[in-house]
Amino acid sequence: MRILRLIVVLAALCGLAAAYVWVASQWSYSSGERAGWVQKFSHKGWICKTWEGELALVSLPGSSVEKFLFTTHDQATARAIQDAMGKRVTLHYEEKVGLPTSCFGDTRHFVTRVTVNPDIPIGPGVSLPTGPAASPQAAPSAPASVASPQAAPSSPASAASI
Repeated sequence: MRILRLIVVLAALCGLAAAYVWVASQWSYSSGERAGWVQKFSHKGWICKTWEGELALVSLPGSSVEKFLFTTHDQATARAIQDAMGKRVTLHYEEKVGLPTSCFGDTRHFVTRVTVNPDIPIGPGVSLPTGPAASPQAAPSAPASVASPQAAPSSPASAASI
């Protein structure tokens, strides 16, 4: 009878621990977005493999770089982050507090969505475009039939020899 009671108590404790882990993984303490450049992204872990990354945040030109460490579990999000390496991105994250082991990730910030930003904000209402439209348009070149004044032939005979 004592053994049965001990088994019931242990099963109840295991059930409570599992319920706690489930609630902690489903509940978000906070959520938000961070913008910057992903400078490191790797798949790591001994037993539980997670995607871990660093986002370089730059608030003003010339200021020191702050790093935002993040984790993601979703393979589609990980692929989107890999595709956006070297581009300015916004990462949407949820902060999970109270997860018991590093098996869930090395950080508390779990990225759920990534957006590539084509513009860099310089100030309120002012942004610097970085996409294809940002490249300066080349001045329209003169038609091939119009020659520059320096290359114009001086006589019809010299034009025929060219």
